[in-house]
Amino acid sequence: MFRARQRECHWTVDGLRDVEARIAAEFERAKIRGPVHLSYGNEAPLIDLFQYVHQDDWVFSTWRNHYHALLHGVPEAYLMDRVRKGHSIDFQAPEHRFYTSAIVAGVVPIAVGTALGLKWNGANRMVWCFIGDMTAESGTFYEALKYSARNELPIHFVTEDNGLSTNTPTQAAWGTKHQGAVRLGVDPWIYGKYLTYYQYERAKYPHQGVGKWISF
Repeated sequence: MFRARQRECHWTVDGLRDVEARIAAEFERAKIRGPVHLSYGNEAPLIDLFQYVHQDDWVFSTWRNHYHALLHGVPEAYLMDRVRKGHSIDFQAPEHRFYTSAIVAGVVPIAVGTALGLKWNGANRMVWCFIGDMTAESGTFYEALKYSARNELPIHFVTEDNGLSTNTPTQAAWGTKHQGAVRLGVDPWIYGKYLTYYQYERAKYPHQGVGKWISF
C-alpha cells in the first residue's frame, strides 16, 4: 500500500496521551483561552502510519491535530506554546510542512493543489491529508479523491472514523451505514492506493474542551 518505511517513530501511546492530558489540565485551569480538541484511542494506528511519512512530506490535518503534528516531527514545546496562545484548532507549522483547518474539508482542496504542484515540479515528496468520517462523506472529498486518482497525484488521504462529526452521528446524518468512504463508486484500487481508513471510538474527551459531553 505504501512505499518503504521512511523513519522510526519515537512516540509511544502513553507519550501521546500524556501530551493531551497536560493540555487538558491546563485548559481546566484556564491557562488556555481558546478552544481545544483532544484525541484519545487512535494512537497506535497513527504511530504505525507515520513511519511511512517522510519528514519532508506535507501533512494536512483538521481541528484535532496534536497527534499528527507531534508524529510529523513538530517539537512538543512549539506545539504547546501555540496551543496556550489559543491555536489548538488552527495550528500551523510551515517550517515542518504542517497545516490544519477547523473548517470541515477545509484542507482537502489545498492538499490536492499542493500535490499537483509537487507533480508539476517533479518533487520526490508527497502529501498526506487526514480527514474525519463526516468529511469523507462530503462532495468535496469525493471530487478531490477522483481528481487525485485520475491525475496520479502524490497524495494519500487518511480517514479517521469515530462515527461522529463533532457530536452528530455520521450514520444518522447520511441515513446509511457509514463504511469509511468505501462506497466510492470508483475502481477498488483507488481505495488502497489513495486512501487509508481506520476506526476508533471517541473516548475520554468531548468534542470541545474537557468538560461534559454535549449531544445534538
